[in-house]
Amino acid sequence: MIRFEDVSKRYPDGTVAVDGLSFEVRRGELVTLVGPSGCGKTTTMMMVNRLTEPTSGRVLVDGEDVMAVDPVQLRRRIGYVIQQVGLFPHRTVLDNTATVPTLAGWKRGRARARAKELLELVGLDPAEFAGRYPAQLSGGQRQRVGVARALAADPPVLLMDEPFGAVDPVVRERLQNEFTAIQRSLGTTVLLVTHDIEEAVRLGDRIAVYGRGRIEQYDTPAAVLGHPADGYVAEFVGADRGLKRLSVTAIEPGDVEEPPVARTDEDARRAAARLREHEARWAVVLDPEGNLHGWVGLDELASAREGRPVRELARRMGAWVPVGVPLKQAFGVMLQYDAGWVAVLDGDRFLGVLTPAKLHEALRRSVESDAKGVPRGEVDFDSVTDA
Repeated sequence: MIRFEDVSKRYPDGTVAVDGLSFEVRRGELVTLVGPSGCGKTTTMMMVNRLTEPTSGRVLVDGEDVMAVDPVQLRRRIGYVIQQVGLFPHRTVLDNTATVPTLAGWKRGRARARAKELLELVGLDPAEFAGRYPAQLSGGQRQRVGVARALAADPPVLLMDEPFGAVDPVVRERLQNEFTAIQRSLGTTVLLVTHDIEEAVRLGDRIAVYGRGRIEQYDTPAAVLGHPADGYVAEFVGADRGLKRLSVTAIEPGDVEEPPVARTDEDARRAAARLREHEARWAVVLDPEGNLHGWVGLDELASAREGRPVRELARRMGAWVPVGVPLKQAFGVMLQYDAGWVAVLDGDRFLGVLTPAKLHEALRRSVESDAKGVPRGEVDFDSVTDA
């Protein structure tokens, strides 16, 4: 969707902002450009909509050289979000959001209807917010309006320059989550500039790590964190890159282990006898369909009266996560509940438990699978433990 072909940007004073840049952003992909200040990432992004023009090379959007397109028309079909948002202070939230469709010649009613749809999509009720002015909004709300405005004309490409940097960490994470859900649902191709490696890893399908005017590594977040291309990239992503990788490594069914299990309709004393045989002190409680009901300890089962069903002794299970969420989320739940494991569910169906040892193994398998180019399940365990 976006392609850079040997693109350079040199200024009259001899400064080289971008030097021989070549990379491609696939349709529907969210690519983050990350690096220190002055490395050329914003210049790269601004060449897509001709706010800055390349000195040499070509920038193509959907196969068309941007230099062959009228810049005004080009910008109307490319969404643009900046950190300062840039809302018009004298216009309402609704009119701000409808700006680009109106400029593109949409009828007023259609433009305003689309603006209301987008406000709802970014979590701002039009009935409450449409008539407000930017000064009446919080920083996070203004950022939401900025995103809605950029998406209002259904642009195939969206450029974002530090879009979440001006809000506090809690709001930033919420906005990031909401934006990625919106981007996935709309299939928009996104180029996002950030100096924050955590944000780059969290949001990007792929990451371009910049040095001075050049990309030092362009790969998936997991690959960049697991196998930095050189010492510069390793230093930039940080010594804690293993912890960062937890946030981009999803839990797979093969990562869990089978714990002791008791059934809701089972006699408590029989369940206790089975736990003793396996030297287990607790059991996960499942209903007849294999859905998670809770957990129970051996002492409760052993002291129950004859014939009492396990369901009456089961405790609520708070430490659980859905399959497919990042390992970081599972680790957080373990810490939150001071638990030695978390249950992993597929919908309501219980798959098994993830222990700290299995979490570590999943992380190591993920690194090894990237290195070998094979699925995680095909990584030989010995190759992981011996690494």
